[in-house]
Amino acid sequence: MVKDVLDRAEGAMKKGVESVGRDFAGVRTGRASTALLQGITVECYGSMTPLQQVATVATPETRLITIQPWDPNLVAAIEKAILKSGLGITPSNDGRAIRIAIPPLTEERRKELVRVVRRIAEEGRVAIRNLRRDANEKLKVLEKQKKITEDDLKKGSESVQKLTDKYIKELEMALTTKEKEILEF
Repeated sequence: MVKDVLDRAEGAMKKGVESVGRDFAGVRTGRASTALLQGITVECYGSMTPLQQVATVATPETRLITIQPWDPNLVAAIEKAILKSGLGITPSNDGRAIRIAIPPLTEERRKELVRVVRRIAEEGRVAIRNLRRDANEKLKVLEKQKKITEDDLKKGSESVQKLTDKYIKELEMALTTKEKEILEF
């Protein structure tokens, strides 16, 4: 029973770290990344379709993203969707493909982005701590119901804390990496 609680807590903590990683990928740095365009949907033949399903998105250079639509008639719709996205990037097209030049970030914008990723990381840490609390409460309920012993409760709580420490450390490493990426010129 303790193993079930630990397995569930670990799975949820792992998902929390992955979620923070996805949020980090969406934060614009001075480097081009296809993850920047992840949430953009394009009006295509009467329905909203994710950009990656109507075009090939690539980063041939560190500060350039290219979008090659499979149907050249979609160039205008893709360009419109990117402008509407609020990413603060301006696409240019040659009639068949779209190019997005990623401008270098100003020092002020870099500091603002560092604050954003720190806030995202803090939300991730809070989520992991909440999972720790939930797991410990489940263990206490099992002990009150006499399904596990007091020793099992103590060992289980120590294991939950080790898991919490492990995943918070992973979050910290991801945060450090993202901060370096934002601050490098």
